[in-house]
Amino acid sequence: MYNPPFTITPKILNLVGEITEVITKLEMLSFNIDLKLRKISKIKTITGTLQIEGNTLTEEKVTAILEGKRVLGSLKEITEVKGAIALYENIDKFDYQNLDDLLKAHKILMQDLLKDAGSFRNSNVGVGNLSEIVHIAPPAKQIPMLMQNLFDWLKVDIHPLIKSSVFHYEFEFIHPFVDGNGRIGRFWQTLILYNWKKVFLNIPIESIVRDTQDEYYKAIEKSSEMADSYPFIEYMLESILTICKETLQNVPINDLKNDPKKRINKILELIKENKFITIKELADKLNVSEKTIKRDLDKLKKDKALKRIGKKGGYWEIIKE
Repeated sequence: MYNPPFTITPKILNLVGEITEVITKLEMLSFNIDLKLRKISKIKTITGTLQIEGNTLTEEKVTAILEGKRVLGSLKEITEVKGAIALYENIDKFDYQNLDDLLKAHKILMQDLLKDAGSFRNSNVGVGNLSEIVHIAPPAKQIPMLMQNLFDWLKVDIHPLIKSSVFHYEFEFIHPFVDGNGRIGRFWQTLILYNWKKVFLNIPIESIVRDTQDEYYKAIEKSSEMADSYPFIEYMLESILTICKETLQNVPINDLKNDPKKRINKILELIKENKFITIKELADKLNVSEKTIKRDLDKLKKDKALKRIGKKGGYWEIIKE
């Protein structure tokens, strides 16, 4: 089986620990991430990933397109935005370990931009800028084998933060499509992280990559020169940590301890998502004591809004909301 060459450095291990700590805090506050904050994150994500590729539309214009309004701009750039919106809105429909799903994702992203959207390139390409080519991608005839090997590797047991970064680098190195490689590579990293922790849907990683674009490309070049992707892994983890901390700072802190009505509504929301949720899990998610949760549950049962089916190993059933 193919094993991508990468070294897990002490810096990588430290970054994984720091990110996990911030993500845990974000998960505990996830009930405070309202629709407005989710929408802002989506807009930053889409604008960021497209601006890296030269799209000039601003967050305001992307917002307008997302809301179905008409905007001034080139047809190509507007079409790019619509493709990216469709892709990210379908993130929960993709299996990150399924190669066919990657082809479907590319088709959604590029179907109105490329004739062969959803298909690997059949010509050889070089990657670079107007002045020089910095990377000669593998020959087109090798693409199906290289991509299958990479997706087989995705099944290994390794931390998602590292796995997603290694995949991102390897994908860009292979450069399997005629166009859209950067957008799909960044999306697939987000998809892998989303499958680890759902809160990543509200963290616009692509926007921090846009803001540090030169470092992004330098990390890819350095990894290629060294035949080891650890420089890119370190860059991505540093970027993820930065945007996670920024997101945490932007989450409004609602004091549920002193707002029983709002707290009870949140309890019902969480039970609707998972009827097997425990009292301890409810307390952790709402950042209150188990005693407070028990009191709220007793009130819900007394009001005949909720009942418990079974005892140990049982579940909650919502009667009325």
